[in-house]
Amino acid sequence: MRAPYAVRRAPGITLLEMLVVLTVLGLVLAVSGLAIESLRPPRESALVLDLRRARADAVHSGAPRTAHGVCFLPDGRAIGPGVNALTGEPLAK
Repeated sequence: MRAPYAVRRAPGITLLEMLVVLTVLGLVLAVSGLAIESLRPPRESALVLDLRRARADAVHSGAPRTAHGVCFLPDGRAIGPGVNALTGEPLAK
């Protein structure tokens, strides 16, 4: 049997408990957002994108194309500075 002076607490949560849960949830989301952002690969420079576009255009059209001093041949090879001599791929800068 219960004592007549016992105070019954209403079921539910208090405002303080709700604030603690929301604060912890906010911190977890902020940290995970930063972690996901760091997984993205770095963006390529405009120069490398332009060289890749010129190479693809040379291969597609069958005619040599020149961009930034690099001549791309129709077979995908490149002649000039800033490219891999074996593959013809522009070097990342």
